[in-house]
Amino acid sequence: MKSRFIFFFLISFGNCGNMVRMDCSTLRLGQYICPDPKYDLIDPKTEQLRGCRKDNKAEVQCIAIEEITCTETNKSTFFKELPCKWTNGYYFDTALLLSIFLGMFGLDRFYLGYPAIGLAKLCTLGFMFLGQLIDIILISTQVVGPADGSAYITPYYGPTVQVEAGFSGYT
Repeated sequence: MKSRFIFFFLISFGNCGNMVRMDCSTLRLGQYICPDPKYDLIDPKTEQLRGCRKDNKAEVQCIAIEEITCTETNKSTFFKELPCKWTNGYYFDTALLLSIFLGMFGLDRFYLGYPAIGLAKLCTLGFMFLGQLIDIILISTQVVGPADGSAYITPYYGPTVQVEAGFSGYT
């Protein structure tokens, strides 16, 4: 606790020109800055950070404040994992339009990778149009997504829906 106080005291008073060497993975918010994702960091095919993995994380180069030097790189730059949405080529707009106009034939479910439900909708004319209406609602609210567990491709700064698991009401 005493070393943290001394560290923050040195940082806040300019550290008299000395650099502090520390592990940059332990830096707190405000001790570093990661660049705002611009066109060079966003993959135009997926509209997510470049290098987004299946665990919904991407490595981005960040910069520590002037008084800190990272022990792992001997520079003030380091890599930090930021959240992203892994996508696998399924466009939200396409899924929704297929559901609205051709959902009675099950093409929305075939597109998303659910062939059994797509075949059932094809044989029953979209469960007598009731299944089509339900699928329009489920796809537009992004409750139903691609079968492989990936997210829809939507514009990076566009509207998206965050579905939080485990919500149990008021706390």
